[in-house]
Amino acid sequence: MKFKPLLLTAALLIAACASAPAPHADARAAAAQATGVPGVSSAQLDPDYWIRRQAAADRVVLDRAAIAAQNEKLEEVDDSVYDIEALPASLGRDQVKAWIEGLSKRPTKPVYDERGREVPAKALDALVADLRLDAVPATQTTRYGLVTRRADLRAFPTGLRVFSRQGDTDIDRFQESALFPGTPVAIVHESRDRKWWFVVSPLYAAWIEKEKVAAGDKDAVFAYTRKTPYLIVTGATVRTVYTPDQPQVSDLQLDMGIRLPAIVDWPADKPVNGQNPYSSHIVELPIRGEDGRLAFSPALISRNADVRADYLPMNRANILRQGFKFLGERYGWGHSYNARDCSGFVSEIYRSFGIILPRNTSDQSVSPALNRIHFEPGDGRDKRDPVVRDLQVGDLVYIPGHVMMVIGHDNGMPYVIHDTNGGSWLGPDGKVVGGKLNGVSVTPLSTLMFDEQKSYVDRITNIQRIRP
Repeated sequence: MKFKPLLLTAALLIAACASAPAPHADARAAAAQATGVPGVSSAQLDPDYWIRRQAAADRVVLDRAAIAAQNEKLEEVDDSVYDIEALPASLGRDQVKAWIEGLSKRPTKPVYDERGREVPAKALDALVADLRLDAVPATQTTRYGLVTRRADLRAFPTGLRVFSRQGDTDIDRFQESALFPGTPVAIVHESRDRKWWFVVSPLYAAWIEKEKVAAGDKDAVFAYTRKTPYLIVTGATVRTVYTPDQPQVSDLQLDMGIRLPAIVDWPADKPVNGQNPYSSHIVELPIRGEDGRLAFSPALISRNADVRADYLPMNRANILRQGFKFLGERYGWGHSYNARDCSGFVSEIYRSFGIILPRNTSDQSVSPALNRIHFEPGDGRDKRDPVVRDLQVGDLVYIPGHVMMVIGHDNGMPYVIHDTNGGSWLGPDGKVVGGKLNGVSVTPLSTLMFDEQKSYVDRITNIQRIRP
């Protein structure tokens, strides 16, 4: 699952650790003074700093054939990934209820609203009733649709935000993930108020606002996902050009790695949504008709936007550039705040190369489709340290509930970029000082501490290497 809200303390220990020699004390002090984070200098916040440290940074790590083979393997062997196009023509009650009940579990501990008030048991009972499980038919025709704009995926069919602790309003326990324009889904159930659908997407099954999905014929839905030519969003986010003529495709957020059919044969003298398209790319986007049915509309993306006509070559330079495009973005649990969390962050980096990863850290870290190194809890530093020293750009490092991406070595230590809602380190008095990073951050790995006794290196469960 997405990593739990600070069960991580993410402490950055200033002292040396056993896995690598620490930088000189004066260098550490200068770096901390420059950024406020021990071990990190302002120069290290530039991807070119790390690219220059790589030999053959532009050499391809995985080519297109290898990526296609890995994606195919993921779909075949990873149970967290759904081949929704291969679902049967009809779905039985047991399968649909299993999907819903596997996610929509009534909280067993108190949860609080945004004002810090405990959510009453009666309100939680009503949410369970909203699932309308008694109305799941014995059998139903499998229906499909396309997501028309970025949409939250929820544990219950509600926009109610709930929290485990009073005053902690960042981690909404009902927020699961997000889906993006053009994502195909199987529509399997409807909420009691008819405003939400339970959908199964290739990487997640959850509740989504009905108005953000257009229902369509299976052939039309999957034909859209395979159209060529296409554009790939390579920026952290890109927005379509504003237009009052077609509000559904106006100023639409498109996140890294999204693939959009490109329209290249549009007549030069024909406006797109009231605008001459010569200074823009023309793409096709799904829209929702008044009857809720799927339709399509042209939309414009400025030619100076961060998009390209194919997936990026997967090399170390591009891995670094893509990761640093998110630097400083606010942490967003389950893709909240129009942002992303730790597993969403690494997924979108790799999606810009055409590589599919499972959505959550728990699935990513153990996926049998990837090149995995596993550690048992009792494994000592004699086993861990050689692997840590061998970490390379793009390697994904997992501790319970969190993932970090390696960006290189400096001062004798591996460094990572990660999307974290934590951030703390030991002060001069030896006590933990909270730094509240709460965003995409660069930190050393070797000096990260879970608490004053336990290091991140000691807590590594798995390393996934997206390379041969």
